[in-house]
Amino acid sequence: MAGEKAVMVAGVGFRRGTSAAAIIEAVQAALADAGRAGQKPDALATAAFKADEPAFCEAAEKLGVPLVAVTTAKLESVAEKLLTRSERVKDAVGTASVAEAAALAAAGRNARLAGPRVATKSATCALAIGDGP
Repeated sequence: MAGEKAVMVAGVGFRRGTSAAAIIEAVQAALADAGRAGQKPDALATAAFKADEPAFCEAAEKLGVPLVAVTTAKLESVAEKLLTRSERVKDAVGTASVAEAAALAAAGRNARLAGPRVATKSATCALAIGDGP
């Protein structure tokens, strides 16, 4: 691993119809909360069933980062690493976390959360650092 660059992934959860600006606001809030204000993530990730939302695609484009669609199976595969769980989210979409789980799954090997997800009015964001896919 020497010489490899760690990747920072912003995982986001959001309601359908949320604007790209609201998603970017959540990402910026999470970066600030993690002491990384002014930085940008290496990728923007969400659950595969939300990845085709125009606002998600637009937010990734505006941030200048690739987007990652994470399958429900991969979201579930990182459940033991979650810091925040929501029964409401679990009932609605089948997984206890979208933002944290998407960030962890997309950050790859040795992924760890920079902190719990940050929630804004219509979006959540969590940052994960890992060795990449």
